[in-house]
Amino acid sequence: MQQSTITIDVQLDPDKVPAQISWSATASTAEEAQKAKAMMLAFWDGAEKTALRIDLWTKDMMVDEMADFFYQTLLTMADTYQRATRNEEQVNDLRNFAKDFYKKFQEQQMKENQLK
Repeated sequence: MQQSTITIDVQLDPDKVPAQISWSATASTAEEAQKAKAMMLAFWDGAEKTALRIDLWTKDMMVDEMADFFYQTLLTMADTYQRATRNEEQVNDLRNFAKDFYKKFQEQQMKENQLK
């Protein structure tokens, strides 16, 4: 059986706010650690029937980047749920929610920019 190790490094500022996030994997073709501004990591605890999560973002993550990140993550979750369950109705609901979420964010940004 093959094994891969994923390493996540988080550099904190003096106030313990993430300043930099980088990750690497032993099975990756990338020679250097990859930088990221945000991450979401979730594990399913089958015994406790609960999700264990780590959500981090750096202090230079912009609001529009966070909206993009959530939009893309929601779509990816829909893809994963589709592969796991084949439940097309709920998959479509999740995709539609993601699109509506992003559309509302864009509309809000346009209103805020008009007020400036």
